[in-house]
Amino acid sequence: MTIRLTFDAFDPGALLTEFCKGRSEVGAVATFTGIARAEAGQTTALELEAYPGFTEAEIGKTAERAKARFGLDDFAILHRVGKIAPGDPVVFVATAARHRRAAFEACDFLMDYLKSKAPFWKKEYGPNGARWVEPRAEDHADLARWEKETTR
Repeated sequence: MTIRLTFDAFDPGALLTEFCKGRSEVGAVATFTGIARAEAGQTTALELEAYPGFTEAEIGKTAERAKARFGLDDFAILHRVGKIAPGDPVVFVATAARHRRAAFEACDFLMDYLKSKAPFWKKEYGPNGARWVEPRAEDHADLARWEKETTR
């Protein structure tokens, strides 16, 4: 179980290869890689701020809930902070479970949390200056649906 913040660019393929090593009893690994968008030239950089230690601990609480809820064998979350160029990976989430549905749903659950509730502060830079970015109504709705579902 890994939760890490990094200022450095990363290779999602290499992370996936490393995450899958030695998993002879795992039937499924699901991953998600979020990539910074250029928004048709309106975003020249994305900047994420976090409080080291606190942010990982808060993400860890939700990741442990996901592990229990979906019966995960393991998970990994790597999230960039600092300035990120369009086209660069921002977040990598991997979940390992005995069965595919659990791996898919846990990965989705974790991303909904990261997008809406994780303690990150996001700013976009573009030709018209900088602006802070808040989660969209859709992001909150995606997260809320998990509260409506019965815990496994």
